[in-house]
Amino acid sequence: MTALTLAVALWMIFIYTPVDSLQGETQRIFYFHVPTAWVGMLSFIILAVTGIIYLFKPDARLDWLARAAAEVGVVFLTITLILGSLWGKPIWGAWWVWDARLTATLILWFMYVGYLMLRSYMGRTNEGARAGAVIGIIGAIDVPIIYLSVSWWRGQHPVAQVGVQGALPPQATLTLMVALVAITLLYAFMMVQAYQLQRLQALAQQLRAIVE
Repeated sequence: MTALTLAVALWMIFIYTPVDSLQGETQRIFYFHVPTAWVGMLSFIILAVTGIIYLFKPDARLDWLARAAAEVGVVFLTITLILGSLWGKPIWGAWWVWDARLTATLILWFMYVGYLMLRSYMGRTNEGARAGAVIGIIGAIDVPIIYLSVSWWRGQHPVAQVGVQGALPPQATLTLMVALVAITLLYAFMMVQAYQLQRLQALAQQLRAIVE
């Protein structure tokens, strides 16, 4: 399903949707930039929710899911920042501007990196899992700030395009929806693989401890 939906999304992005009259071919980055940002933020919400539950009911499976969410989420958020720079250079004339949404997204990226560094340093311990849970909960506060930043502060980042009458033509809206589904399915597939890897790594560590 992921492969099929991605193929349809790519066809719609590069063939079905007409070229934007103002931004030209560069605007097609939009159909990748928005979905990767969506799953990048979704992953941190999953990280925070699993962290809250873990603090009240410690379970290794929750920790595996949290670590998987961080590893996959940082990949998609990195892609989001790179695509944003590639889009911003021809449109704004700069690779990066300290816009409110861009800055808040960069802070979330650093929270991901901080979480992964902490977990790597503390290892697969209960203390590490609890510390990671706290970081996940604190970092999740940044997610609604990213979403609402264009409404709270006036900056260079475009305002909401979906759900606003006349903001996007019907073909562009449909293409974006398909791209969102495709990237979300890809994210789900990667999450399953990352979770299984976390489970196997934990089991391997347990077996190593028994042998030693």
